[in-house]
Amino acid sequence: MIVFLTGATGALGIPTVPLLVAAGHQVRAIARDDIKAQRLVARGAEPVRVDIFDGTAVMEATAGADAIVHLATNVPPVSKMALPSAWRMHNRLRTEATATLLDAACAHDVGRFVKESITFTYPDRGDEWIDEAVALDESVKALQPTIEGERLVARFGADGGRGVVLRFGLFYGPDNRSTEEALRMARLRIAPVPGASAGYVSSVHVDDAATAVVAALEAPTGVYNVTDDDPVTRREYADTFAAAFDLAKLHVAPGAPVKVIGGSGARALTSSQRVSNRRMRDTTGWAPAYPSVREGWAAIAAARATNKKEDVDDG
Repeated sequence: MIVFLTGATGALGIPTVPLLVAAGHQVRAIARDDIKAQRLVARGAEPVRVDIFDGTAVMEATAGADAIVHLATNVPPVSKMALPSAWRMHNRLRTEATATLLDAACAHDVGRFVKESITFTYPDRGDEWIDEAVALDESVKALQPTIEGERLVARFGADGGRGVVLRFGLFYGPDNRSTEEALRMARLRIAPVPGASAGYVSSVHVDDAATAVVAALEAPTGVYNVTDDDPVTRREYADTFAAAFDLAKLHVAPGAPVKVIGGSGARALTSSQRVSNRRMRDTTGWAPAYPSVREGWAAIAAARATNKKEDVDDG
């Protein structure tokens, strides 16, 4: 099928494009400059220059598509996450861009629409498992645009289209910006994920998230959690990260001061969320290659060490 893709040059889009191409799909992807366009061509995609907020331009660019996959985000760096203004573009992508793309999908009778979302919208449930039937925590102001974007897709599904929302866990991966940020924090002996040490964090390797996107093109309308099989506590996450990179024991920042600094958004980040991926697995046959961060971070650290050695040898 012809897949119109946003966010193709981002953390999730980069591994997703070649997987879509390998699956036999024709990928038409947004590129904001010549360099990114060349990278998309190298991965087998057709680059398209379009302002995602320009309804007329989006309508033209999506003509002939069989599916629209909306992965575009604009998450600010850790140093700016506490600033509401830093999330402005991200929130517009969640809401305005989603609405514009859905209008185009309806106008062109595009049968499939897949949208990226997150599991942070769930409430704190301690050590209880969370599935898609658990009501979202709508009291977190910072996450309201995410919830609004999901509802737009739900209406598309209710009107006869195939609308799929993928709620991803916390991304991690070899070329993920957050990996570098986590390593910088580790030099200060601070763990990558704050919150109560016994609280759970649900993650997903970006490569596994990419395979889920491909699988979602055949999924029935609905919401699906895309996370590791085995979420871990923040203490175990910190210890796993430290062991992978041969670091000293890391301090897990408690949730209370983080909430004071970061407000309601930080409350969501520090909540205990043990999220189940069973519906995605049972419905589509998808399964993560990395069952947990134990395997994932070890593989990332090993690959980085190998690449560093090769760089030294080549020098």
